[in-house]
Amino acid sequence: MPTVDDILEKIGGFGWFQKQAFLTLCLLSAFFAPIYVGIVFLGFTPDHRCRSPGVAELSQRCGWSQDEELNYTVPGLGATGDAYTRQCLRYEVDWNQSALDCVDPLAGLAANRSHLPLGPCRDGWVYDTPGSSIVTEFNLVCADSWKVDLFQSCVNVGFFLSSLGIGYIADRFGRKVCLLLTVLISAISGVLMAIAPNYPSMLFFRLLQGLVSKGSWASGYTLITELVGPDYRRTVAILYQMAFSVGLVLLAGVAYALPHWRWLQLAVSLPVFLFMFYYWCVPESPRWLLSQKRNTEAVRIMGYIARKNGRPSPADLKMLSLKEEDIPGELRPSLADLFRTPRMRKHTFILLYLWFTSAVLYQGLIMHIGATGGNLYLDFFYSSLVEFPASFFILFTIDRIGRIYPLAVWNLVAGVACFAMVFISHELYWLNIVVACIGRLGITIVFQMVCLVNAELYPTFIRNLGLMVCSSLCDVGGIVTPFIVFRLMEVWQGLPLALFAVCGLVAGGMTLLLPETKGMSLPETIEDIENLSRKAKPKENTIYLQVQTSEFSGT
Repeated sequence: MPTVDDILEKIGGFGWFQKQAFLTLCLLSAFFAPIYVGIVFLGFTPDHRCRSPGVAELSQRCGWSQDEELNYTVPGLGATGDAYTRQCLRYEVDWNQSALDCVDPLAGLAANRSHLPLGPCRDGWVYDTPGSSIVTEFNLVCADSWKVDLFQSCVNVGFFLSSLGIGYIADRFGRKVCLLLTVLISAISGVLMAIAPNYPSMLFFRLLQGLVSKGSWASGYTLITELVGPDYRRTVAILYQMAFSVGLVLLAGVAYALPHWRWLQLAVSLPVFLFMFYYWCVPESPRWLLSQKRNTEAVRIMGYIARKNGRPSPADLKMLSLKEEDIPGELRPSLADLFRTPRMRKHTFILLYLWFTSAVLYQGLIMHIGATGGNLYLDFFYSSLVEFPASFFILFTIDRIGRIYPLAVWNLVAGVACFAMVFISHELYWLNIVVACIGRLGITIVFQMVCLVNAELYPTFIRNLGLMVCSSLCDVGGIVTPFIVFRLMEVWQGLPLALFAVCGLVAGGMTLLLPETKGMSLPETIEDIENLSRKAKPKENTIYLQVQTSEFSGT
């Protein structure tokens, strides 16, 4: 009985049809970038100070320059000043009184400015930026600065809450149905967030977008890896993630051209509606159809792929079926399947931690560069370019070296880079940037490889569920990272980096406990997973799932 991989070998493992589907789905990956790290531009915090009624009029009357106005009217600008005083407090002075002199107007009120009373910013803030962000529009500074962290954490909360539900939908009702449903909701919520009138409503739509956007990305990833032959599977998986890096680079350009956050949000949300055309462009996964005993549809799609690739349909194509005696009933994906056997449990726990560490280090380094950088757009652009060498490194080494050893080594590299940054002076700006980029290179390789390894360590009927559940710890990492970076920096600036270093070094050691999957066919049964660790020649992939009835009792 031929398998899906056997048929793909005859009709083309990466022919014209797969190339078309791959490029189409890569657009989906690119548009996930603004959702994942768009906070860098949507929530950037420019230099700001308290708005004091009368200061603008006095400055105009006296003909002050910008520097003179700041020196005369803003506290905390001297050598002994601090950011909080400068940005969150103001002199309790009536700037409209006519007795104020144009030369050092506060000299007549107190011999020393430090004796003047200070108060909170009751009339809002003045922001030194030509554009706008959610920070400038909703005044998310000073006492409300934590709301920016919450905004970014909220989308990761959505990712986390959807991990099990969206994964179940993809495995129960199909990759294509899940993809189309999540794309539509993501586009609608993105547009509604752009026109949200206040912070609570914006936060709600951000959460809604998080609930579905990761599901659409993961469904596209699973779908394309199941449509190509085994010789091309790892290539399309890596290039699919490289499309995310392309989205990062393009995001920097779009954000520079549209410095106002509402227009930027619309620009990255409206095109998502076009992905509804996937209904006609992308078929359902034949592997999933066979796992659900929908044999006729799977055969029809494989025949269609053969015609699009210009190949004749194999004579044994109709034999691509599941025998009734092989499976007593339609397989239902269950969370318990991820922990059913000892090796499944070990794989799941290790992958959970690897996903968590990847998110914390990846987002943490991006936020660190943003907090210590100069030009927002160029720093983001340069650090995004680092991800392309990561993808090419994987492409040229993964079949020569394998998955596990590079995964462990680059976890260690990222951890060591974070540890080194603790001891580098902030005066050495470019050295910090270079070391941070090395760390980001390492964690980017880890991020891409752990997604590939995750898909290769679960059988077909729970592959999407396994990817979504394990990557849910990535979402937990995304939830806590903003608070780790910005709140721990208030205690000690090197504390977040020290924590990142520990996480990376531990992840490098745990990776070595996973089995190597180089040269292995996609597992179709739980028994295949148990055989992965055996030192034997990789067995031929089978499409029928041989399991005992007792194994699925109660699921």
